[in-house]
Parts: sequence; structure tokens; C-alpha cells
Amino acid sequence: MLPIILASSSDYRRQLLTRLGLDFEYFSPDIDESAHIDESAQQLACRLAVEKTQAVATHYPNALIIGSDQVASANGSILNKPGNYQRAHQQLSACSGNAVHFYTGLALLNSQTNEIQSVVETFTVHFRTLTAANIGKYLSLEQPYDCAGSFKMEGLGIALFERLEGDDPNSLIGLPLIQLINLLKNQGLEVI
Repeated sequence: MLPIILASSSDYRRQLLTRLGLDFEYFSPDIDESAHIDESAQQLACRLAVEKTQAVATHYPNALIIGSDQVASANGSILNKPGNYQRAHQQLSACSGNAVHFYTGLALLNSQTNEIQSVVETFTVHFRTLTAANIGKYLSLEQPYDCAGSFKMEGLGIALFERLEGDDPNSLIGLPLIQLINLLKNQGLEVI
């Protein structure tokens, strides 16, 4: 069987992939993650997932390479990783009482055959109405400045939500495992 390579430096994605009990390595791809003009959030998520696999394929010519990227969208605008408290506070204030859509692009490249499969998993988060104090307390506790949407779903971020809609909550953390299992099966790899 071909080795499995996760095209990511994300601790979150590595932790999720570990849950499947597969041996894998990881390699951080170096790609430009800027959106193209008129590119939708879904298109951006898919393109970045594919580009990550292709960038890593130059280092691993005989492997199954997993790429994933997440793009959040609220009111038609893409929410980037905030990077700091002020931007995170602004994002969560804008999300308060609203639905935010998360598009997680997933790609699996067989670099030996150059066969690529890709999907976009959609997940919608309905935020509670949040006060400035709620947001400030949350940000001081979790500091989710490296997360699209300014929250960590696997932590206290769950308290920000009224309800969730989607097929795989792992996609909110950054790697849709249900779809990944399907893509791996298409390559002849059964997880169980």
C-alpha cells in the first residue's frame, strides 16, 4: 500500500486523522492561499485542498496525499483566520445571531497515478446571540486566532452555537473524516 501523507501543518487535522488508526506522515505545503477574483468560498476551499496535494506530490511521488482547507462565509463574505483578539472579536460580533457556512475542501491525490478526487463538505453553524462580554470571555479563554470563524468547535466554542447543521462535525475542525474514508476506499484502502 502507498504511504499516506497529510498535506498540512495543522495540529487539528493531524489529531483528526490519527482517529482513523492509519499510519501517516505530514508535510506542510507552501502555497498561496489568497482567493482569486470572483472565486466563491466553495471554489476556494476545493482549489486550496487540491493545490496542497499537488505541492506535496513533488516531495512524495508515490503516495496517497490528503489535502484539506476550510473557508468560512457569513453574509456572503469570507471570514479569514483572525490572527488577533480585535479581529476575532469583530468576527464573532458579526456572527452573533447569524448562520455561518463552513466549506471544507478535501482532496486525495494518488501521486503514483496522478488520480485526484475532491469534494467540498458544507457545515452550517447557527450562532447564539452573543454579548460583547460573552465574546471577550470566550476569546480570553481559548484564543482561537488561528481558526477560521474565530472559534474552536472541539473546545469551549461549542457554547457559542445554538445549533449545527451538516453531515460530519469533523469538517468544522478541518478534516471531514466521513468523506475521507470514502475517498480512501475508492483507492482500495479500507479503514476498518
